[in-house]
Formats: sequence, structure tokens, C-alpha cells
Amino acid sequence: MKSKVFFSREISPEKVVALYDKQNIKLKGKVAMKVHSGEVGNQNFLRPDFWKPIADRVGGTVVECNTAYEGERNTTEKHLRTFEKHGWNKYFTVDLMDAEGPDLVLDIPRGKVIKKNYVGKNLANYDSLLVLSHFKGHPMGGYGGALKQLSIGIASSYGKAYIHGAGEPDKIWTANHDLFLESMADAALSIVEYFKGNAVYINVMKNMSVDCDCCADAEDPCMKDIGILISSDPVAIDKACLDLVYAATDDPGQKHLLERIESRNGIHTIHAAEALGIGTTDYELITL
Repeated sequence: MKSKVFFSREISPEKVVALYDKQNIKLKGKVAMKVHSGEVGNQNFLRPDFWKPIADRVGGTVVECNTAYEGERNTTEKHLRTFEKHGWNKYFTVDLMDAEGPDLVLDIPRGKVIKKNYVGKNLANYDSLLVLSHFKGHPMGGYGGALKQLSIGIASSYGKAYIHGAGEPDKIWTANHDLFLESMADAALSIVEYFKGNAVYINVMKNMSVDCDCCADAEDPCMKDIGILISSDPVAIDKACLDLVYAATDDPGQKHLLERIESRNGIHTIHAAEALGIGTTDYELITL
């Protein structure tokens, strides 16, 4: 059966809520709202005021984890300062899930490359998950969307190195590239199974640079804004975003973004996730 992906070309906080109300899953209990806090210096990440209406709708808590590379988010002290600097605390309760160890370790018996996922231990405090993703390019993954947020995003600082290194954290930047992409899919599987379907994914195709929001010195956006997508299937929503990029043949920045995605074999993460049964690339795009 095809997965449903709801889509609107209008990009606004209110439209995010409208799309959420259209899809079938209503998140219950304590909702973890996974965002990207934005590296200091980055100009492209989606600001907290954009996400406030959907947070109000679901009563969500903003969650994040520390990074595994130098910057302003790789320690708890610096990351909390970054949250404050970027205005997250103005609107939300913020939970830096790996602020204090030990990590929560999730087993991945069906994982192709990694068999464990190290995540922020505070994940255990939540009943459901809302993944808020800014769709754009990424220096290593090719693109960043729902699957990256599920895997690298929810992993602890150590867990991020573990995924990047395909199970060998000391090889964080040198592991076989496709094994890294497959490790992301494995980690995403563990989160999907942990929440047992109590998850919704929103991808916003705005400010689409070839660089991630984790880059302090990111390129400016190269493509025109495309829209907002929402689904209960992280594979389908990421594939739909890629298809919309490929369909934007009249956009002069399309080739630049596609070069980033294709040169890093970004589609491989989607196929690896589909092979694990996380979701399907067979989807119906419902335009609202």
C-alpha cells in the first residue's frame, strides 16, 4: 500500500499545523519534538518562531543532542548557550537529551551494519515523536531530512561518532561511505521501532543550501523554496522531497543541489531504510 505524503507549496507556521491536522496520526502523551538547534553562524536553519504553532498544537518539548565535532554545540554548556542565543528558550521547554550520561542503548538486531544505537537517555521520557526537519543538502549524507534527524539527530554525541564510523567511532570521518549511510538507516530503524508508530515527520523545503544547518559557514540557499511535506513514513517523505527537487527543472540552482546529493550517494540511505522495512518509496503525494 502506498504511503500518504501531504504537501503544500505554501510555507508558513499555520500551514504546518493545517497539514498536521490532515494526516491520521494524532500524537499522544509526552511528545518529543526533534528540531535542529542550528550551529552558531548558520543563516539557513528554521527559527523557533516558525515551529511554535505546531509545538502549541501537540504540546511538544523541543529535544536535541550534542554534536560529535568541534563547534558551539559539542558540549552541554556550549549547546545550552546556543539554544539561548537562537531564541529556543523564549518559546519552548528544551531538553538536551544527552546533557548527562549514561546514554540509552537501543539494540538493532536487524541492523545491517550496526547492532546498537546510542541515544540521549532522556528519550525514555517520551511517548511519541514529532520530527521537524529542514530539508537541504549535507556535506556527508548528501541531503538532510527525516531519516537523518531520526538517526544522527537523536544519537548522543558518542552515538553520532558511532554511526558516522559505521560502528567504529574512531573512524568518524574515514569509514566506508556507503556503510555510514547504511548505519544511518540502521539507527533510524531503532527509533521507529522504539516509538512503535507513534511518530510524525514534517519536512520543510525552504532555504535549501547544499550545506547542513550544522555548518557555521554554510553556502546561501541555491534553490527556490518548494513547500512543506508531512507523513507518518520517513522513507516516503524523504523520497518525495528528492523527487520534488528532480522535478524543479526550471530552477537554476537545481543542478548544484543535485550534485551534492548525488556525489554523496544520498539516495542510498533511502533505499537502505526501505530494505529494513522502515517505510516505502511507493507513495501518494496529496497536494493541499
